[in-house]
Amino acid sequence: MQNIGYLGIDVGSISTNIAVIEPGGEVLFTLYARGDGSPIRSVQRGLQEIRAELPESFRIAGVCTTGSGRNLIGAVVGADLIKNEIVTHARAALHLHPNARTVFEIGGQDSKVTIIQDGVVVGFGMNLVCAAGTGSFLDSQAKRLGITTEELSEMSILSENPTDVAGRCTVFAESDMIHKQQIGHAQKDITMGLCHALVRNYLNNVCRGNDLQPPYVLQGGVSANKGIRRALEQALRSEVIIPRYNMVMGAYGAALRAVSAGIEKTRFRGYEVSDRDVSTRSFQCGDCANDCEIIEIADQGDVIGNCGGRCGKWEGQKRVPLDSAGVGAPIGAWDAGGR
Repeated sequence: MQNIGYLGIDVGSISTNIAVIEPGGEVLFTLYARGDGSPIRSVQRGLQEIRAELPESFRIAGVCTTGSGRNLIGAVVGADLIKNEIVTHARAALHLHPNARTVFEIGGQDSKVTIIQDGVVVGFGMNLVCAAGTGSFLDSQAKRLGITTEELSEMSILSENPTDVAGRCTVFAESDMIHKQQIGHAQKDITMGLCHALVRNYLNNVCRGNDLQPPYVLQGGVSANKGIRRALEQALRSEVIIPRYNMVMGAYGAALRAVSAGIEKTRFRGYEVSDRDVSTRSFQCGDCANDCEIIEIADQGDVIGNCGGRCGKWEGQKRVPLDSAGVGAPIGAWDAGGR
């Protein structure tokens, strides 16, 4: 093992995923952890696991964060790069499967499709509002059936006659599923019907307008569901590849981006971040009609960064304390007495 490695962190709406790789891309550590409502605590626990598993002499030479919580966690850990999920998932898919042309990424709350041509991302799509094409759709229906999503996965592939479930909306799907139960459909057929419903919604909404071409790669949390893979292959009439690190491909791609960035001196704040009291609070900017709600990140009381604004003016800036009127400002842009 080399003494240096690169850290990728993917913070999503449902899970926190972490990967540590060697400069050549070999994976040294991965973590897929369902979220507990606090991405900061999830990442802190992940850093503790890395520290316990890798040698004491091992050094992180670069860090990249991705996912919906990338800016927040980037400030917390001291990221050298912050990249969106489209970039990192595509990077990981191409590293493992260089000929990939379509990358399906189905997560807990977000679903995306990325179109690749000659190794370059040329298009993408994502869900905007509806969750019926995401993992939360299966989670909610599994609970209604009194089973886990893992049991749903194993049960669905036993079906030889899937039930036709209305899947355009989670509310309609649940109502239809109850009806199918009441008239006697087998549970294995209902679970496979749910998988087909999710895939139909995903292809009709997230993938609409995109030219889907094989080889197809499926990654993200839902890629572990055997019924989803079968339903997707039947809909596309083609093999769908599940990559080796399918559950943590965003983090893996982020780590790969850190390797290729040529980082000379990392901004990584060290494993000690996991032992510190990191907290957040929000305030309204009020400088324009957007009235952005800014998240202030503090490490044991010292502000280490901000995120959440649309224009980026607050990113990385510290704030003076709130005055009696409840107005705060970034140091350097405002003074204690006002604007």
